[in-house]
Amino acid sequence: MTGLAEIRGVRQIPDQPPRRWFWSRALELTVWLNRSGIPTSFQLAYDKHSSERVLTWTPERGYLHSAVDDGESKRGLRYKGTPLLVASGRFDATRVLQAFQAESSELPREIAAFVVDRLKAHPSYAASL
Repeated sequence: MTGLAEIRGVRQIPDQPPRRWFWSRALELTVWLNRSGIPTSFQLAYDKHSSERVLTWTPERGYLHSAVDDGESKRGLRYKGTPLLVASGRFDATRVLQAFQAESSELPREIAAFVVDRLKAHPSYAASL
């Protein structure tokens, strides 16, 4: 499989907006939609096989960049914990935008455009121009 492909049958959570989930070896994208099916927010995971990071964008909170603590203990014989999002440093919007564009050719056009527009509006993208 190449590029982001939709995971079908995603469980919808009552009292939350509907969501769609897309996956590739490099990226993972969750998009929340309004009642008309228009994207309203997203969460994009990248660097999944090294030090995974996540960019979340919502209209209420704007951007949140996080690292994924995968719950693996590096000490002793402990059970794996629940993965958590923790504060992360600098976000390289240009690099993530390029990775997203390379993986997004099979996405619905309105979803790809929504994510691209938000990545280009990120302050670190504007600073790199």
